Amino acid sequence: MKKFLKKNFKKIKEIRFDLFTDFIESEKSSGYLLVMITIISMVVANSNLGQDYLKIWHTYLDLSFSKIQLNYNIEYWINDGLMAIFFLLVGLEIEREIYDGELSTFKKASLPAIAALGGMLIPALIHFMFNAGTPSQRGFGIPMATDIAFTLGVLSLLGKRIPFSLKIFITALAIIDDLGAIVIIALFYSSNLSMAYLLGAMGVFAILLIMNRSHVNRLSPYLILGVLMWYLMLKSGVHATISGVLLAFAIPFNKKSDKNISDTLEKRLHKPVAFFILPLFALANTAIVIPENIFASLIGNNSLGIICGLVIGKPLGIFIFSYLAIKIGIGLLPEDLNWQILLGGASLAGIGFTMSIFITNLAFNNLEIVTDSKLSIILASSLSAFIGLFILNRAVRINKKV
Repeated sequence: MKKFLKKNFKKIKEIRFDLFTDFIESEKSSGYLLVMITIISMVVANSNLGQDYLKIWHTYLDLSFSKIQLNYNIEYWINDGLMAIFFLLVGLEIEREIYDGELSTFKKASLPAIAALGGMLIPALIHFMFNAGTPSQRGFGIPMATDIAFTLGVLSLLGKRIPFSLKIFITALAIIDDLGAIVIIALFYSSNLSMAYLLGAMGVFAILLIMNRSHVNRLSPYLILGVLMWYLMLKSGVHATISGVLLAFAIPFNKKSDKNISDTLEKRLHKPVAFFILPLFALANTAIVIPENIFASLIGNNSLGIICGLVIGKPLGIFIFSYLAIKIGIGLLPEDLNWQILLGGASLAGIGFTMSIFITNLAFNNLEIVTDSKLSIILASSLSAFIGLFILNRAVRINKKV
């Protein structure tokens, strides 16, 4: 019996590690694709085809039936519909890490959790300092996010010269970062609340939790009720994508079994999200017509808050909070990492992109401010990538000499 349990436990551990490795590989490939898609989208938007290209995303797609009204433009369907699936995947990743990953124990979770907290607070504070008392103050959440796909894609350019523990640290940090962004979206970017629809959504969520506790271990009932919860959340005024995270937390996770429907769904979603949903989101949301005076667009208070928040605030917050956590004894720096490598990783965390653009769409209705914000995010993410690569490349060379 002991041999059987030992053999199966080893098998389950291998499945978990393979899932984490597959996650990193799919995120890395998705990062490369997002870079290419963003460049293509911006080039087309500023070409002779620009107006027709922009019209595509604002074409209405009516999926209404009976008394359920679902008539929105394509961009809205992507941002509020398909991105709920992205948030479902994020929720499943968070759930996996909490139950059986880098966030499963206090010792493992403490350093990336504290680092993520610093990486959210300092950028938000910097943006607030630039924009306090102005309409663009609502954008404080924009520089708080880290894009896992872009960050891991850039990190992979250095290959095996970078310690694997840095990839684990960055991934755990970015996942906690996503959780923080979800909370910020729910608390600060909801509008025109309808209590009836919100209570309905929470009622569905309660049913899902009861199913979880009753050991209902089939995916289809969860997904059907998840769609209903998405619709009710959409009508409630709370952003519909939050339903994806709630659904993820309701789906049972059994780390002692290889028949784990949470793992199964996560595996099935990786490639569709990485290679269809996120590229489609990038196409729709980077269809930006570059203003004639781009310099003026990038020196406004909101733009400076975003750029300084991501390029300076992110690494500063992550590094300082990590340093304090380690010195106090709450966190532990992995043996194969040093402070310079950690600083390089922290700089790469300034690559905001997906979540930053997503929050931009929620924060502002003014097209000019949205455009300036997106241009600032792209510039800041590019600068963070170059600075992070420079620091890491230098750190690797120094380590080789030593």
